[in-house]
Amino acid sequence: MFEIKDRFYLNGEEFKIVSGAFHYFRTAPEYWQDRMEKLKNMGCNTVETYIPWNFHEPRKGEFLWEGWHDICRFIEIARDLGLYVILRPSPYICSEWEFGGIPAWLLKDKGMRLRCSYEPFLRAVKNYYSVLIPKLVPYQIDRGGNVILVQIENEYGYYGNDTAYLEFLRDTMRELGITVPFVTSDGPWNEVNFKAGQVEGALPTGNFGSGCEWQFSQMKKYMGENKPLMCMEFWNGWFDAWGEEHHVTAPETAGKELEALLKEGSLNFYMFEGGTNFGFMSGKNQGCSNADVTSYDYDAPLTEDGQITPKYELFKKIIKKYVPVSEVPLSTKIIRKEYGKISCVRRVDLFATLENIAEPVKSVNPMTMEELDSYYGYVLYRLTMKEFEAVKSVALEGAADRIQGFVDGEKVFTAYNESLKDKLEFEEKRRGAVVQLLCENTGRVNFGTGIENQHKGISGSVVINDHRHHDYENFVLPLDEKQLEKIDFEAGYREGRPAFYEFCFEVDEPGDTYLETEGFGKGCAFLNGFNLGRFWEIGPQKRLYIPAPLLRKGSNTIILFETEGKAADEVFLYGEPKLY
Repeated sequence: MFEIKDRFYLNGEEFKIVSGAFHYFRTAPEYWQDRMEKLKNMGCNTVETYIPWNFHEPRKGEFLWEGWHDICRFIEIARDLGLYVILRPSPYICSEWEFGGIPAWLLKDKGMRLRCSYEPFLRAVKNYYSVLIPKLVPYQIDRGGNVILVQIENEYGYYGNDTAYLEFLRDTMRELGITVPFVTSDGPWNEVNFKAGQVEGALPTGNFGSGCEWQFSQMKKYMGENKPLMCMEFWNGWFDAWGEEHHVTAPETAGKELEALLKEGSLNFYMFEGGTNFGFMSGKNQGCSNADVTSYDYDAPLTEDGQITPKYELFKKIIKKYVPVSEVPLSTKIIRKEYGKISCVRRVDLFATLENIAEPVKSVNPMTMEELDSYYGYVLYRLTMKEFEAVKSVALEGAADRIQGFVDGEKVFTAYNESLKDKLEFEEKRRGAVVQLLCENTGRVNFGTGIENQHKGISGSVVINDHRHHDYENFVLPLDEKQLEKIDFEAGYREGRPAFYEFCFEVDEPGDTYLETEGFGKGCAFLNGFNLGRFWEIGPQKRLYIPAPLLRKGSNTIILFETEGKAADEVFLYGEPKLY
């Protein structure tokens, strides 16, 4: 039995939660055991994870629960290691994850209102919870399991103040069988935001990474003296965005804050191990110029690939002063391998193979990704000018996120961020030309009040020569495994265009390795059909992590999709991550 009184109590005895955030959806399942063994050996008695809605219901009514999606297996591994579990199954998770975990298919409803008492949103949440929550119920501590806490929403006070919505989440989970205590989590440095995220029947907790003593003192003011103090997200590192510096928090700095936290209450390290935003799942913070990088290393106690750091060793020494530490032997063999230079064997430009991999959807006006039922990756819009009109200028109305314009296959502009609002003028092109607009979803906003405005593609019009143009062919490019298999590498290649590049190599012993794409500009990489994530020459990330379980003994294939027309003849697989 786990109880919240003046302190946390486990089976009647006072219990200090020392938890670490480790996200199953950011790490290969073959490594879950290893990461949790290392978490236990550092001194943690609990593991915490979000549960991203869009990871489990990528399309309405279609649920995924196996392999990487097997949350039940994750909980069971923790149980077998003697670890308790904190679950955060909110419809919204933030977490620098695409759309904060909200499924993009909700935006097909043009009137959709998120994270509030909008009936269609509540109905979708309840349908999801009706499938998810019964899977979690048997693992609760009062049913013989190891789940001790469940969180309602996430940093809601930063977003809104719809208490009825929070009550709906609480009551729905209770109806579906959640009986362990509830918590909320918000930043405590602002009374309004902290209190707006609270709901009756849930213990408020705080999210912060510095000034821990002051933060706890603020929490006491806002929640009363007779409640346990917990930092649900102790930010012992930080995340990175493209084009920015790599963020580092010195072990000594984080260690001082950890000591202050353990003296007064409980905590959850955010992160213990960050992992990787595989696929197109890295998000973006509202107001930032660029989306987050593929790596979610977070400067955590364990590296992106699970290596022990000096921060881990220091934290372990500090934790030992406050709670008993019971170590277990590490059971998973993990090695790093260098496979060296790999030469490109085939290449084809996107326009040459476009109709092999996607069928056009015809429309009078351009359609958004959501209207096209394709939510991630790219969409290409194609239109043909009238025989009496040449292209002189282009203006985009309602476009997101990054668009490259081509006239008869020649790139004439790239529009991104603020330039999406500009009128783009260039040397007059021939009459009757074919115009193609390649639009990239660089990642939906995961934090901020603007999350409802995350339609991707072109939601308005394309204005050419100061008047709107109609009659489009819309090509969806999610670049999933089925689409990659349809690429015709014999269809033709012209330099300077978006293109696919294929690399083949042999593996005798699979090991963790790191893909460097020097010479290529911007795009995404695929290993044996698995989306490793985005790369971009502007950094700070320079190599993509490849976990050994994704490699096959024998032949392996890497495909790069590059959008800037920059290419090299080879890529490299190194045995070490590159320093930022």
